[in-house]
Amino acid sequence: MFLDASTSVRAEETATDTGSGQHQTGTRGKTSQALSVRFDNVCRAFPGKNGNEPHVVLKDITLDVVPGEVLAILGPSGSGKSTLLRAASGLDAPTQGTVLIDGTPVNGIDDRCAVAFQEPRLLPWQNIHKNVELGLPQGTPKAEGQERVERLLELVELAEFAHLRPREVSGGMAQRTSLARALARRPGVLLLDEPFGALDALTRLKMQDLLLQVHEAHPTTVLLVTHDVDEALQLADRIVVLGRKPRETAASIAHVFTVPGDRPRNRSDEQLGRMRLTLLSGLGVDTHRH
Repeated sequence: MFLDASTSVRAEETATDTGSGQHQTGTRGKTSQALSVRFDNVCRAFPGKNGNEPHVVLKDITLDVVPGEVLAILGPSGSGKSTLLRAASGLDAPTQGTVLIDGTPVNGIDDRCAVAFQEPRLLPWQNIHKNVELGLPQGTPKAEGQERVERLLELVELAEFAHLRPREVSGGMAQRTSLARALARRPGVLLLDEPFGALDALTRLKMQDLLLQVHEAHPTTVLLVTHDVDEALQLADRIVVLGRKPRETAASIAHVFTVPGDRPRNRSDEQLGRMRLTLLSGLGVDTHRH
């Protein structure tokens, strides 16, 4: 499900600072809308039940994401990955610390972000074109909006299916629609919470390739939560691993890895293979079986 984070629901390469609040990619020479993200000593605790102590999910999260970067977030289930994304979008607030986008604190739902979840959640009574239109910011001139929607449909290879309704397209096509909808508002930060988790293996690989193409055309900052180590290695510039110390319930940043090589990457690359084993081992997986 891809959401414009300015509405809780509306039916929810190296970057160089140009000094004007936008950022230009060094090799492509394009000006992007990519914005920086900073987590400054972020902690999140939830009230305990029956008068018990609060349940601390995240603590001491300090992290800088540069404009245009693709950052993957890995960690065991319950380690606060989605909670971290929700704090960045303004859908949730830290108990302590601050999240800043482009140097400005996030206070409430932030219209500089678009958020994506596993399920597309398209409006079933609207066709593909109309569903993508939902992502346009309010006040967008009609002609400009139509042009933007048509360009995005071309980008995600859905132009010839724009007249169909969600029930008439595949799961992968529905997810491509929701990606186009998210990009329609030109977000400075795209937050992806396991967006391909519900897809079959082949469609998932195709969607990973599509995301790289979309990022090339619209080089926004991307924070990607995933349980898939191979997905993180293919898509990310860096990988953050969240983990808990013994006898602690709160997760913090255990490791940060810089992924070698330019995208698209060779899935059989030996260096990536070694990093894959390191990541799996850090997540508690027996690497002798994988």
